[in-house]
Amino acid sequence: MTTIVGVRAVDGVVLASDRRASKGFFISSKTTQKILKVDETLAVAIAGLLSDAEYLVNLVRAERNLITLRRGFPMTVRESAKLFSNLAYSGIKNYIPYYAELIVAGVDEEGAHILSTDMSGSIIAEEYTSSGSGSPIAYGVLESLYSPDITLDQARNIAVKAVEAAMQRDPGSGNGVDIHMIPIQARGV
Repeated sequence: MTTIVGVRAVDGVVLASDRRASKGFFISSKTTQKILKVDETLAVAIAGLLSDAEYLVNLVRAERNLITLRRGFPMTVRESAKLFSNLAYSGIKNYIPYYAELIVAGVDEEGAHILSTDMSGSIIAEEYTSSGSGSPIAYGVLESLYSPDITLDQARNIAVKAVEAAMQRDPGSGNGVDIHMIPIQARGV
């Protein structure tokens, strides 16, 4: 139970999340970090089991470093999302699924990217996306305010409004909003 949001802007990407972690109807934490930084150019927002998501992020972080060292240039955001997707797919095929939905956000030589992945291994490139129990409410805000020509600051405001709206109606979301922004300059693009 959570709300995570990703928004693509002309000059970067924004991830936003609430801070509430719950176990059924019990609020187990009011300060949970649901946005994990992979490096300066890539971050992931997580919905689902925190332990599964953290494991996937740590594994992809290590693989990205190894692949970059081997080939001499960094991985693209899409290639990184494909790493997450391949791990999720192998888990479900081996009957040991990772119960996590991820929003992969980052910048590379091609610009800013938002991709959503789930436990089946799918990857969908998006302009904006949301996941978690509060996502139906967040989508109402995203769809009404998003336009393809927004700036990073505008994307930040939209993402905050989307999570705040979800927190008003979804009991699984709450306790504040965390934001992570990655400008295109982070990549030197």
